[in-house]
Amino acid sequence: MFEKDLKIGFLLDFYGDVLSERKRTVLDYYYNDDLSLAEIAEELGVSRQAVRELIGKAGEELRFLEEKLGLAARFEQTQKCAERLLSLLDAEAVGSEVRKAAEDLAKAVR
Repeated sequence: MFEKDLKIGFLLDFYGDVLSERKRTVLDYYYNDDLSLAEIAEELGVSRQAVRELIGKAGEELRFLEEKLGLAARFEQTQKCAERLLSLLDAEAVGSEVRKAAEDLAKAVR
């Protein structure tokens, strides 16, 4: 059985524009629109196997890009740091300007 790797959906947000339009479309249908392989195949006029292969190849490209560039990992790390900063600020009495800066940071990485 073909299992969805939800991390690919996340990587699609970061690197989707680098993929060919066809690969990006197939991944978008599969991960964002939650279409089945058969539904995508019918939409594109290809076989289910062709859709499966496109998903696999596009997923490999996205994993390669993340391995080399690490943008998604850095984003997640920044998000965790911003949330930690906000929780630390909640525990301390800090000025409103510092609090506002931390909230802005957290919003920017959400």
